[in-house]
Amino acid sequence: MKKLLYVFTLSLLFSCHNQAQNNPEQQKVINAEPVEVPLENGKAKAYFASGCFWCVEAIYESVNGVDEVISGFSGGHTDDITYEKSHSGRTGHSETVEVIYDPEVVSFATLVDVYFGSQNPTQVNGQGPDKGSQYRSIIFYQNDEQKKIIEEKKTALAKELDATIAAEIYPFQKFYPVPAYHQDFEKRNPNHSYVRAVSIPRLNRFKAKFPHLLKEEAKEKH
Repeated sequence: MKKLLYVFTLSLLFSCHNQAQNNPEQQKVINAEPVEVPLENGKAKAYFASGCFWCVEAIYESVNGVDEVISGFSGGHTDDITYEKSHSGRTGHSETVEVIYDPEVVSFATLVDVYFGSQNPTQVNGQGPDKGSQYRSIIFYQNDEQKKIIEEKKTALAKELDATIAAEIYPFQKFYPVPAYHQDFEKRNPNHSYVRAVSIPRLNRFKAKFPHLLKEEAKEKH
């Protein structure tokens, strides 16, 4: 699925991104009222897009208080989303993870810290070698409180780095899980070339930066 050598021109990257953003249907998504996902058995759900969902899934699964992470798509204006269609850059969707967590153990604010601390927050339309609007960074909020948390942390980070933070802020609408092939991919395929070259190093950088947030079993580095 992932390839280390993507050949995209900058004009194509920004063209795809602009097609999605300028689409009237996409604007409806951006301006919509957020959908709040109710607690289930005391567990909450949060949604983040930060490049390859293989990488992001592994990062959040290492965080204490997170029960499960599911890879999928969100943020777009089409319902018939597939991996192939997402790579057209015209669906508005980005690779996204659903984080199922215990709010008594880890807060939404901490999950946002994990989000910003586990990526290059200034990279537009992608992370690392994965480039295109389908890899762009988005944080999804479900209510005004979450939106305020995201906006305040994004503003503080921009001031700290003296740079523009690429992450978009969207109202959550719907999450589309991808097939089982993509779920727990890093865990099931530790010797995959992409996993070894990109996913594991990204995970280990996060672990080194946030050791206090890790589950006991996640503290040992790859």
